[in-house]
Amino acid sequence: MTGLMQGKRGLVMGVANERSIAWGIAQALAAEGAELAFSYQGEAFGKRVEPLAASVGSDLLLDVDVSDDASMDAAFAALKDRWGSMDFLVHAIAFSDKAELTGRFRDTSRANFAHSLDISCYSFIDAGRRAAELMPNGGCLLTVTFQGSNKVTPFYNVMGVAKAALESATRYLANDLGPEGIRVNAISPGPMKTLAGAAIGGARKTYRHTEANAPLRTNATLGSVGGAAVFLASDYGAHTTGEIVHVDGGYHIMGLPQVENL
Repeated sequence: MTGLMQGKRGLVMGVANERSIAWGIAQALAAEGAELAFSYQGEAFGKRVEPLAASVGSDLLLDVDVSDDASMDAAFAALKDRWGSMDFLVHAIAFSDKAELTGRFRDTSRANFAHSLDISCYSFIDAGRRAAELMPNGGCLLTVTFQGSNKVTPFYNVMGVAKAALESATRYLANDLGPEGIRVNAISPGPMKTLAGAAIGGARKTYRHTEANAPLRTNATLGSVGGAAVFLASDYGAHTTGEIVHVDGGYHIMGLPQVENL
């Protein structure tokens, strides 16, 4: 397949480094001809993102704080000035206090609960609404979730609740924006060795466990997640919306570990 995204433009939010899920998606979209813009937060992340963006031919980088309306206004105004319209949005942003991604869920603080939901869920609603205003001919909104949204995952804690809200928001946005020809979906990879994943207690054990017990006996790669994103963002995904697409080697279907690991 070549050129599936030719002539399409979109914003990728959430690239932290070359191991980010957002970067795997960006590479796959660019390889199929997409023109990309990238957001980052703060100078330190900007220095990491700039060479990655350049490697896929992008010079449109936006310093964005998703919790600040003025910052979001400026970012989408810049996209409108540069492109006029856009075709897709990739949202791979989540945050929680690392100290609360160990221990017990019951100890979640009020402040971190509110902040985690704001950054990890509301930012998709907010960015999606703004992006939709630049999609007069329809388009695609994509976000990234995790199975801790519906099954208890040790130490995932408040992020599980945030991802459950994100998946629900995906369905509500899909219904709201469907009449405008805008599709809204989420990709749910299994555990991956990313900067965000490393913040969760027991991450290495979780990674090894899912690899050993998934039907395919393997975890997702950046390439496989990127491929799923290309399908959803391309015309081949024209009638897929409101879905949580699992890219996890099949681990989500398992009720118990494989017999050799019981």
